[in-house]
Amino acid sequence: MAHRQRARDASKRSKRGAPLVWMHIGDLHLTDAELPNHLALRDIVLQANAHLAGQIDFVVLPGDNADDATTEQYRILRAELDQLELPIHIIPGDHDFKSGNLHAFHTVLGAERLPYAIQLEDYRCIFLDYVSAGTGGPDFKLGQPQLSWLNAELQSAVEEGSESLVFAHAYPADLADDDEAFSLSRLLREFRVLVVDMGHTHYNELSNDGRTIYASTRSTGQIEEGPAGFSLLAVDDGVVSWRFKPLDDPWPVAMITSPADRRLATRAHLPNHVPSGQALVRAKAWSGHGVTQVDCKIGEGDWLPMDFLASIQTWALNCAIPVDVFRVVVRATDRAGAVGFDCIEAATIFDETVARRADGSDGDAIGAWEEKHLLGTQLGPNRNGRKW
Repeated sequence: MAHRQRARDASKRSKRGAPLVWMHIGDLHLTDAELPNHLALRDIVLQANAHLAGQIDFVVLPGDNADDATTEQYRILRAELDQLELPIHIIPGDHDFKSGNLHAFHTVLGAERLPYAIQLEDYRCIFLDYVSAGTGGPDFKLGQPQLSWLNAELQSAVEEGSESLVFAHAYPADLADDDEAFSLSRLLREFRVLVVDMGHTHYNELSNDGRTIYASTRSTGQIEEGPAGFSLLAVDDGVVSWRFKPLDDPWPVAMITSPADRRLATRAHLPNHVPSGQALVRAKAWSGHGVTQVDCKIGEGDWLPMDFLASIQTWALNCAIPVDVFRVVVRATDRAGAVGFDCIEAATIFDETVARRADGSDGDAIGAWEEKHLLGTQLGPNRNGRKW
């Protein structure tokens, strides 16, 4: 089809503008004021304002924002969000639909009606509603009008040469209607959506179906696998990066945005994911004190200084790379002398032998990656967690 060829052409273009970066605050499940999840949210807002305001593009709340969807719970949330100095996008989850409608979600919390899309430079960010067409609880549905709208939105993005990202409450396979789940997965595949960013699972998880990365972040309000925190995600010329920051971990925070980690390389964006001979390493780094230096190390080599590209607020280094799999580490130093690290494993060969289910489920989860706080536990409502 013509739109598939245009998608291929768009993906081959090397934009090399600023990476798109956002913060994901895991499902809050707010109930009463001053409980741990409320205090964690307050800490997240303080850290975002101190270190990230003006430095990243937006914040996402992926659903299950208020545990019972009451007016008072949304007032607690709204009071904290009013302090946040970053744009925010809020998705409804099943808990936000406990009353059978999203009236308080819209009128008290002030969340925009979904679905909608925003354009940020070369990226189309699409926000979906899994709950309004259903009957509540796990009856996740999109409905034909929303599916048709999504098809048109993705088609428009391709025609304009934009890459698409989708934000939803859960995996496509969690849709209650199998035909809808198949249709959504087909659209993601045909239009080569870069990433689907989700809540719902309660645990950190990354899945790679060979074309699209699925990312979910640990719940803030019903934690079952580790400390509270938030995730940062980036897309950089087809490369998807993800990292989780526990609230108690110090700043600065560094994040490699290119090349791709071998676990997150996709066939759809292969030229940007599998470098050969030379690699352009790009990274973001944040600290309220200001980052003064970022260095990079390839394998067992020496630390090499990275250049700061002020126009796109990104650190970069062109360097020689070995053959096969190699480790990339970046080290960020701020004015206070504090240091933060990030690391990936890049590869010069794409592993074509990996079997992919590619059905919009967690069947392609990459498993544990402890450096990134991916524990592989699946301790949540989809698997082995508590019955909340």
